[in-house]
Amino acid sequence: MKQTADGKKKIPLSGSDITFNVVNYAVFGILTILCAYPFYYLIINSISNNTMSANGLINIIPMGLHLDNYVQVFQLKGLSTAAMISVARTVIGTALTVLASAYLGFMFTQRRMWKRSFWYRFVVITMYFNAGLIPMFMTMKTLGLTNSFWVYILPAIVQPFNIIMVKTYMESLPPALQEAAEIDGAGVLTRFFKVVLPTSTPILATIAIWAAVSQWNSFQDTLIYITNEKLYSLQYLLYVYLNQASSLATLVKSTGGVASAAALANMQTPTSIRMTVSVIVVLPILFIYPMFQKYFVKGIMIGSVKG
Repeated sequence: MKQTADGKKKIPLSGSDITFNVVNYAVFGILTILCAYPFYYLIINSISNNTMSANGLINIIPMGLHLDNYVQVFQLKGLSTAAMISVARTVIGTALTVLASAYLGFMFTQRRMWKRSFWYRFVVITMYFNAGLIPMFMTMKTLGLTNSFWVYILPAIVQPFNIIMVKTYMESLPPALQEAAEIDGAGVLTRFFKVVLPTSTPILATIAIWAAVSQWNSFQDTLIYITNEKLYSLQYLLYVYLNQASSLATLVKSTGGVASAAALANMQTPTSIRMTVSVIVVLPILFIYPMFQKYFVKGIMIGSVKG
């Protein structure tokens, strides 16, 4: 038995342990490649020669590198406005969803809450019953939310599953924390903001990731409730662009702009439009995961380890 540099004993691996590790790393390595390749494929095809990409010749190594696809796509009508709408709905919607989930989850842990069990069951039951698309549309229209930015925000604030997750996490916190604050004269809101929230970072980060991804990727609400082009989201424009790639390729060619880029602009194809717009829409949300990963792992493991 060997010792490591810090003096701890190192148990030698058996043959079966080594075999397991090799197989484990190989399987997860293959799965990682399979998950990452579609994103890699989108990126290399968006920056490669458009003709070769359209003919399916770009699979592993990018060829004829250029960034003119992005220059031209960013000139498409409504893209910048849609990007601002998507960013706004993601930031505002995520913040309000996290706050509502945290507060309701916290209140459902308070035994002195009036009719606590009834209200908790009332929220949970909405996970299993839905009125349907037409009643939902009629409700939104009656409330004046159609063709309104708030149709993206208000219906998504209260999410029963998120509330359950937050409630479960807060119930695992030591009761002494709140009891000590209450003895010192702290009220409900003071205990919530100064005691519970700072100790609930893992689950709140998990909820934030779910809410942000849901808001960023959503396009059906735009399709159903919005007819004002100024309120189109980026994902909805992606949906439109993917369905109209051929006509958009012609449009981009006609907006070539500077002469030095004209040759490349004339090479735009439906495939290049699809690849480029897909990358523009997908990349921002991919940067969210590394920022919240350590909290996400902690939050998602709620209840897996006891004691």
